[in-house]
Amino acid sequence: MDKVKEPFEVFLPEYLDWLELEKGLSKKTQENYKRFLKRFLKFLEKNNLDDLYPHQLTPDHIWKYRIFLARQNENHKNKQPLKKSTQNYYLIALRSLLSYFAEKDIQSLPLDKVKLPKTKKDEDINFLNLDQIKKLLNEPNIGSLSGLRDKAILEVFFSTGLRASELAALDREQINIKKNTDTLEISVVGKGERVRTVFLSKRSIKWLRKYLKTRDDDSDALFINYRGKNPKTRLSVRSLERIVKKHAIAAGLPTNTSCHTLRHSFATDLLNKGADLRAVQEFLGHKNIVTTQIYTHVTKPHLKKTHQQFHGIADEDE
Repeated sequence: MDKVKEPFEVFLPEYLDWLELEKGLSKKTQENYKRFLKRFLKFLEKNNLDDLYPHQLTPDHIWKYRIFLARQNENHKNKQPLKKSTQNYYLIALRSLLSYFAEKDIQSLPLDKVKLPKTKKDEDINFLNLDQIKKLLNEPNIGSLSGLRDKAILEVFFSTGLRASELAALDREQINIKKNTDTLEISVVGKGERVRTVFLSKRSIKWLRKYLKTRDDDSDALFINYRGKNPKTRLSVRSLERIVKKHAIAAGLPTNTSCHTLRHSFATDLLNKGADLRAVQEFLGHKNIVTTQIYTHVTKPHLKKTHQQFHGIADEDE
């Protein structure tokens, strides 16, 4: 790798072009990465390191930058320190810049030298166990149009692990249900405009079929409003959140249950049943497997119990 004798700030424009052309990141994401890296440049300036070259970056610099982030405020009005999860965004942006250096053969610190501290969010994933899921799925009153729709929504959420925005964007034409279909695969567009395949289970297909039989409108949307000022229009993400929360509370489940709770539940259920982490990454549409690995914190106790129950040779002395 080459020792390029240019300070970090010089690389920012080309790095942003790389995010767009090579990584396919949206304009908004590029702006966020630029903002995050500006704080790193501010750290360098404050420590008289403006002319630091990429090959001169050391683990000690990273440690001092982490201390610098920990002592920053959220904003001028809010004197609270940056949350750990927010600090991680700045470190992730720096890791991305180091990844750019590696791809361009510019000598610098390996990105694995920039460690991401665990956050409370990582350690406390909000998910439901199967008994709770069953309570939630059985709660809607299927005798009403809105209840039948809500039943189908909950079933699709748990069957696919979709984000609320992805489910809200589904159209009827994507759901081509044949009479004897046990599973159905559909393509969805997720974050970063990345397309992936998700699968509808036999159970979710059953309830989608019943729901779609009640539709006599010409809306393209798979899930529509039945109330409010604009009936028969596409449900919004906010409406989906309200629907999930309403039925969770009615089923006696935690009040913080959300659409994302069902996504977490989908992932943990797969991992607990032995699914490969890479497969779960594909199902969820995570670009980086590191994001998927947060679920291993909650599945490890189950895996340990499974290992103890099924693996090994009995001790002859027993």
